[in-house]
Amino acid sequence: MNGEVVGINSQIYSNTGSYAGLSFAIPIDIANNVRQQLASTGHVTRGLIGVSIQPVTAALAESFGLDRPRGAAVSSVVPGAAADKAGVKPEDIILSVNGRKIEQSSELPALIAGIRPGTAAELEVWRGQSIKRISVIVDELKDKASVTRTGGSGKESDKLEALGLSVRELTAAEKTQLHTTGSVVITDTDGPSAEAGLRSGEVILGANRTRVGSTAELRDAVRKAGHSIALLVQSFDPSQGATQQRIVTVQLD
Repeated sequence: MNGEVVGINSQIYSNTGSYAGLSFAIPIDIANNVRQQLASTGHVTRGLIGVSIQPVTAALAESFGLDRPRGAAVSSVVPGAAADKAGVKPEDIILSVNGRKIEQSSELPALIAGIRPGTAAELEVWRGQSIKRISVIVDELKDKASVTRTGGSGKESDKLEALGLSVRELTAAEKTQLHTTGSVVITDTDGPSAEAGLRSGEVILGANRTRVGSTAELRDAVRKAGHSIALLVQSFDPSQGATQQRIVTVQLD
């Protein structure tokens, strides 16, 4: 009613082709944070603590002795990440960040992302039917796309023609950035690999149930495969601070 901007439209879904429909918007707090960072530093940084979260259901709240469903339940903690160093544990429920209460788990990523890396975030955590306060020094969220663009250790991309796949080996620092134990990252896809749904930035962990530790091992696995090869790939979701794995089958002929 006061004419204040609350969001900036980014997409509109409409069945009519007009402006009548469902609008997706960027909250103005996030837009202002980006504007201020661009004006002062020329680039944008976002915070990350390294946890995978899920909603707190009524059943989960009851089993944990919480008065009602609220907060964000921690399902896993990335080893060595900020939350791990601070002592956050799986099955903790994060109730607030810097005094801001969390009602829905979806609120947590935006709150953490808005904190300047290197500063402390004060968490209220429900554990053992009591509230604990934990101070976490927030990490910086890295753009995984930057990993696929860099040359890493200097190794050239190894083109696996049969798959239409370009890969290279990760450095130790990049493994930490992507929260992976794998060694081979996809830098480009084409033909069969693109049709199968493989994406740049995904890490190949195995091929046909065999661990892959280098581009040479991947090439050998492709050579030994028949008409298709099943790849176990891993990706890192910055918004959740968690990794996901899936099996992708690629046809070789």
